[in-house]
Amino acid sequence: METFILYLVGVIASTATYYVNTKFHQGAVRSSALLTLLVAGFLHFFPQTVTPYLAQYIPPVFIGASFIGMVSKSQLSTYFGLSLAGVIFTTILLNTSTFFTGYGGALGTSACIALLVVLSIPYFKSPRKMTVGFLQLRKTILKKQGKISKRRVDLFK
Repeated sequence: METFILYLVGVIASTATYYVNTKFHQGAVRSSALLTLLVAGFLHFFPQTVTPYLAQYIPPVFIGASFIGMVSKSQLSTYFGLSLAGVIFTTILLNTSTFFTGYGGALGTSACIALLVVLSIPYFKSPRKMTVGFLQLRKTILKKQGKISKRRVDLFK
């Protein structure tokens, strides 16, 4: 039951952060920090409301999953994808949290891996194997080439 609650916390943290970010225009960092402050502050002052195991693990799961909710709307805009990334993040954190010891930023690394897994799903579904990430990379390269050629024009004036 406690593990299920941690998975639920991961889903709620990722979707709530995204919702506050996009709906109330608070920005990614402010949304994550505000929601994390509320959850961690509540558990700090009222730890007897949950079991000691949950009081220990809910704040890290919430903070890490809120990193997923900081994703740009142009990269991932479905709540199902955010929820799936929250579940993947919680799975990674609960099973491999000792693996990241010494790397620093285990929460951010786990959140990044979870988000990359969800963003790569279209690659496996597409018959042409064209991913959103590849399209973004191609778009970025074409923009940079456009800026470079524009700069060259300015230098020759």
